[in-house]
Amino acid sequence: MDPELLERITARRAELDEREELLAKELAEVRAERAELAVAERVLERVSEQLADERASAAPTPGQVGGRTVMLIPHRMPDAEETMLPPDYQRILATVRQAAGPVRARQVGDAPGIDVSVRSKLEPLRGKLVRLVDRGWLRKLPDGRFTTRL
Repeated sequence: MDPELLERITARRAELDEREELLAKELAEVRAERAELAVAERVLERVSEQLADERASAAPTPGQVGGRTVMLIPHRMPDAEETMLPPDYQRILATVRQAAGPVRARQVGDAPGIDVSVRSKLEPLRGKLVRLVDRGWLRKLPDGRFTTRL
């Protein structure tokens, strides 16, 4: 047998063995990543189902407070629409949006025809404006005026 040929065969076998090791390692890494992706898919499906359930339950539903039925105001979410709000809150948002700039509660009350000269009529409106601010539908400026969210 030719020693040079035998040396070439041995060298090629060593190259192939080394390549086989690299491929086996790469295959193991690919399998591990695929397993991680399968777990991530299951987690994503579970979280998506939970979010869908939460969003479905976030729709405004009447609640009971002191024996009276009241409408709960949902927090603003990226996919939330104003139609989720009760009609009087929708009118308040529309009034603030149509204003030329930030408005005071008295200006918001003038639009739907609330008698703003009487403080007892203005304070519930101010409470609704603050509730809309707390839920992320409006923004309250430091000077007490209200404006839409950016």
